Amino acid sequence: MRAVLIEKPGVISVQEAPMPVIEDDEVLIKVMSSGICGTDVHIFHGEYLGSYPIIPGHEFSGIVEKVGKLTKRIQVGDHVAVEPNIACDDCENCLENRQNFCVHWEGVGVSRPGGMAEYVKAPEKAVFSIGSLSFDEGAFCEPLSCVLHGIEQIPLKLGDRVLVLGAGPIGMLLARTAKIRGASTIVQVDKNPSRLAMAKAYAADEVFNDLELLKGQVFDVVIEASGTKYLLENSLHFARSGGSVLFFGVPKNDLLIQLSPFEIFSRSLKIIGTYTSVRNSMQALRLMESHQIDVRPLINPILPLSSFSLGVQSLVEGKEGVMKVMIKPQQ
Repeated sequence: MRAVLIEKPGVISVQEAPMPVIEDDEVLIKVMSSGICGTDVHIFHGEYLGSYPIIPGHEFSGIVEKVGKLTKRIQVGDHVAVEPNIACDDCENCLENRQNFCVHWEGVGVSRPGGMAEYVKAPEKAVFSIGSLSFDEGAFCEPLSCVLHGIEQIPLKLGDRVLVLGAGPIGMLLARTAKIRGASTIVQVDKNPSRLAMAKAYAADEVFNDLELLKGQVFDVVIEASGTKYLLENSLHFARSGGSVLFFGVPKNDLLIQLSPFEIFSRSLKIIGTYTSVRNSMQALRLMESHQIDVRPLINPILPLSSFSLGVQSLVEGKEGVMKVMIKPQQ
């Protein structure tokens, strides 16, 4: 089969790879849609978890091609997506429903071969049907799951004013989910004009291209969705006293920032981190099936597997109009 291979940080190719051989409790999936995530970019640059060489891709959907003899729930021909965080279900964290911190964690597309390939395998326990969703929508189950987990960490109340820093696909989903949960006002900030225009149509009530333009305003909840030093360090200044700040964006793994402990103490600010998701896939599926969240406007461009590097480069450069780059391994 053809697969993208990150041989080591900064070195990537599309090459022939062995077909996955499934174990008795696994399924083989013919990958139809696979989204490039910011995490994939970090893995490419050596700025995140990951083992090398690795076939990346943890946001994908496809058709079940083969099932192991011990599988029961998933059938050949099913249209499925995958929860890429593989937990042991037996360590202390797993037993206390913190599977995202599993001591023996494995990640499809991070520590084991992922969905930037024509075929991928996964344990049946991590595979679920996407029902009537398209394959592109199915590939959004994972990022939307992470968004839902993040939103559930903050004390977002009906009528709250929310500031979202960053208007990439994740920032859009965070804004839309906050609106569904009852936020009265969503303000979104990004440097990219095309993203701001889309943000205004998608969920935001107001958009700005410079955080400085908001000086003097405060919000009940601030969501940092970029992972950049400037926005991380300045996010606290825009939370009201007693307000909450969610650090959602994935920063470089060696990034250090400066925050004022006295400001956090004297203003009783809540700083909240969030990491991946915990059993949020069905929520994501239902929100897309009910059309409360429509991810289709966020998909651009659609590329073949051979253009994976081009997709990564377009994200790094922040090209106009680029949102969720969707790879089609079968094209």
